[in-house]
Amino acid sequence: MKKYIFFLVGLCCALLPAMADQPEQLELKASDANIIGHVLDKKTGEHLSYITIALKGTTIGTVTDATGHYFLKNLPEGNFVLEASSVGYKTISRNVSLRKGKTLEENFELEEDAVALDGVVVSANRSVTKRRLAPTLVNVVDMKMFENTNSPTLSQGLNFQPGVRVETNCQNCGFQQVRINGLDGPYTQILIDSRPIFSALSGVYGLEQIPANMIERVEVMRGGGSALFGSSAIAGTINIITKEPLRNSGQLAHTLTSIGGSSSFDNNTSLNASLVTDNHRAGLYVFGQNRHRDAYDHDGDGYSEMPKLKNQTVGFRSFLKTSTYSKLTFEYHHLQEFRRGGNLLNRPPHEADIAEQIQHSINGGGLKFDYFAPNEKHRLTVYTSAQHTDRDSYYGSKKDQNAYGKTTDLTFIGGSQYVYSFGKCLFMPADLTAGLEYNRDNLKDDMWGYNRYTKQTVNIGSAFLQNEWKNEKWSILLGGRLDKHNLINHVIFSPRANLRFNPSEDINLRLSYSSGFRAPQAFDEDLHIENVGGTVSMIERAKNLKEEKSQSFSASADMYHRFGAFQVNFLVEGFYTRLSDVFVLENIGERDGILIKERRNGSGAKVLGLSMEGKMAYLSLFQLQAGVTLQQSRYDEPEKWSETAPAEKKIFRTPNTYGYFTATYTPIKPLSLSLSGTYTGSMLVQHMAGYIDKDVAVNTRDFFDMGVKVAYDFKLYKSVDLQLSAGVQNVFNAYQNDFDQGVERDSGYIYGPAAPRSYFAGIKISY
Repeated sequence: MKKYIFFLVGLCCALLPAMADQPEQLELKASDANIIGHVLDKKTGEHLSYITIALKGTTIGTVTDATGHYFLKNLPEGNFVLEASSVGYKTISRNVSLRKGKTLEENFELEEDAVALDGVVVSANRSVTKRRLAPTLVNVVDMKMFENTNSPTLSQGLNFQPGVRVETNCQNCGFQQVRINGLDGPYTQILIDSRPIFSALSGVYGLEQIPANMIERVEVMRGGGSALFGSSAIAGTINIITKEPLRNSGQLAHTLTSIGGSSSFDNNTSLNASLVTDNHRAGLYVFGQNRHRDAYDHDGDGYSEMPKLKNQTVGFRSFLKTSTYSKLTFEYHHLQEFRRGGNLLNRPPHEADIAEQIQHSINGGGLKFDYFAPNEKHRLTVYTSAQHTDRDSYYGSKKDQNAYGKTTDLTFIGGSQYVYSFGKCLFMPADLTAGLEYNRDNLKDDMWGYNRYTKQTVNIGSAFLQNEWKNEKWSILLGGRLDKHNLINHVIFSPRANLRFNPSEDINLRLSYSSGFRAPQAFDEDLHIENVGGTVSMIERAKNLKEEKSQSFSASADMYHRFGAFQVNFLVEGFYTRLSDVFVLENIGERDGILIKERRNGSGAKVLGLSMEGKMAYLSLFQLQAGVTLQQSRYDEPEKWSETAPAEKKIFRTPNTYGYFTATYTPIKPLSLSLSGTYTGSMLVQHMAGYIDKDVAVNTRDFFDMGVKVAYDFKLYKSVDLQLSAGVQNVFNAYQNDFDQGVERDSGYIYGPAAPRSYFAGIKISY
């Protein structure tokens, strides 16, 4: 740990001289060059509050107040671009010339953009870019999506994106994973503020541990995409952008859910507050969440289908604008969680017939320094992030007193990124991006009762370089990434290429190619132990296991149009991924009463398909969004997975069809009606012997999980609002009805929606 502390101290020492060299360090000079103005809705003429007003290429910005007005004072002299932006509106930019002692009045009229054509993303190239002009396709899950679908955690909100599906993989502990384009969870790279500190251990339960309360938006990029992110992003990248303070505000909310209409309740309380100085040079956003969920037993056998949860999260994100052109950002989060599944939940786990009990303590954070050159040619980012996880666990059955374990994990990343903007590079303007990154993960997993000790240290040194030629019509991105993984004896080069063509402002055509790899290391499923047939199942790696490689291609068309008051968007994307030396799991029998699965290299696999998504909005009155994915996932040769069941060529848990929809109707301003749903087609699922006589592959039925929510806002006092909401999730009770029962059950035989029909009510106070 000392070396990481020394690194952080050294990084700060390196940044201080750079900050000291700035002519303006913590406050702007008294130039008396000011801008005042207001922002109106173009259609209604109403003043718009909390619209972001910023000088591009600097750290200077503010938001309009409750009356829709703003004031920027003591600005630097020169020519700048002033920009007004907000979620749900088109961004407007205009040139301004600032002179000492002069005050400009700049008023804006913003036009609604319900389908987010001009929304900004950072996952495409690690720089703030309009989604329409991004070199790769990026989908966004914003706070409205989490609220309208009553999703208190990351795992629930991710379902409402094309090509993305979250599934539950354990009947006892509720282990979940996200699949992009049908590929397993470890094929997806999960980032927090663009940093890969989401380790294998975090991936076991992390999707359900990250509260929506800390999320500004989630950017989902399918496929390998940019070379700036790790080469393990084979299926795609999920980038969790945490909330940044923009104005003084606060919120307190509570939601009560009755699971299955029973006495099993899910209580979720969240709060947050944002504080910003008068000159917007510093800000602090704090958040907290407390969640308590009772265990749920669907079939009355005394064994839970959903585990008991106690979760507390607290954290903050802050910024300090060290000058007009530099900014320091710091983020921290802490999580405590207890989860328990099985039977006899009020007794110690070793007195139960089946018990999976896990206690987590997680601390993580990051530090980032951004510098923007006054001439807008240079941008430099230096960053470091770390996360420490401490886990006490019990995975056992039949009152085994030796099934306790202890796991610790420390993930650290440090790096820098430099961007140079060419006015013209060969044939058009371009951004050249180069960077270095170091990633270290120390994992210790001790299951002394099972005589299993894992000590894994992963060191990855990376260098990346890419150039993006771009204008309003074209974007050509060529890049590559060099990775040296300590568990692989050679350097791996992963090229990336993207092409964007906009024949008009409303049509975006994209082609993409990427390659990647997965190293022979422990993944999230290795750190989860299943109860199967009264014993436990563990994963071991074959001695000659080598890295898995991938080649991915995609092509998409993203089209927008306005028909009077209607805005529509239609997206179609074809994808193909080829996996070589693919990792597969095979049952190789029992050892000391433990079922052993071996991870080895298979023959290869391919995943191909088509995703389609449509959006429609009528003013702010009605919005509809829906998507469907059609795909095939096959091994090159049938892969043996059991000693008693036939080999299978189809990849397990990959339905050929799945999709989602959301709809919101606002007949009057205080009232909001929301419908949402997901569809999961039939898929092939493994069912292990124990409760049944022998292993078998089961073709599941399909599921349509629909929810409804009604919310009404009341004005309590000036800017203080009260919202009351209620609704039903999984209205048609589309839920698995053939769970295994008793101590011999296969806890991994679980599929379909994560919860049965549930009723909820909520209250929220905000200012």
